[in-house]
Amino acid sequence: MYDFKGRSLLMTGANGGISRAIAAEFYACGANMVLTDLNEKALGDFAQELDPSGERIVVAKVDVTESANADAAARLCNERFGGIDFLVTAAGHFPRSPTRDMTDEEWRDIIAINLDGTFYISRAVMPYLRDNSAMVHVASLAGHAGVIWHSHYGAAKGGVLSFARSLAKELAPRTRVNSVSPGIIDTPMVRAIMDSDGDAWLASTLLRRMGDPREVATVVSFLCSDGASFLTGETIHINGGLYIAS
Repeated sequence: MYDFKGRSLLMTGANGGISRAIAAEFYACGANMVLTDLNEKALGDFAQELDPSGERIVVAKVDVTESANADAAARLCNERFGGIDFLVTAAGHFPRSPTRDMTDEEWRDIIAINLDGTFYISRAVMPYLRDNSAMVHVASLAGHAGVIWHSHYGAAKGGVLSFARSLAKELAPRTRVNSVSPGIIDTPMVRAIMDSDGDAWLASTLLRRMGDPREVATVVSFLCSDGASFLTGETIHINGGLYIAS
């Protein structure tokens, strides 16, 4: 376990299954956190369970598609904890929509949530980043291989991967920027897919099982730690071999 005492994390989409595991991991490592999501009530209940004192976790309702919300979240983290050490962009949405039937609004909504939101919050934190800071962008296998019936999501996550590499060049050497690309992880969002296509997904996963959210969280914490101090502009696949098998 890494020592993040006195350091601060800002995370978007913090009420998701993977995000909650990341928050628990960083809390166990001693980090202070600003956790943001649209579902402030559910996130607040989770934060209360994790940090009953309320000293190390602040919760805020943030719509990642609004740049003003991103700016406010970054200011909040800076004001509460005196700067930002880690940014994790985990807001995402994965609705099924065949491209031929996809509306303009559906396309724009998914690009806004998954790609625009990553840009807005990344830009917003830049004035407050401390030395030896790190960003981890939660992308997806879909950004590398594509995914049927979710072309808008695949396009957005592909954009996130490219954006992260560009940021790594811009922000070095003070801030490292990396990405993770989860595959089939046992979260509420993925369970709906598993109900219809689960056997095929598992058959294509070399480890023949779903991943646990904590298996993503431990990689994210590693990427923010000094153990990854010479790692930037990279993507780590966390998909049990699904990427190379597909």
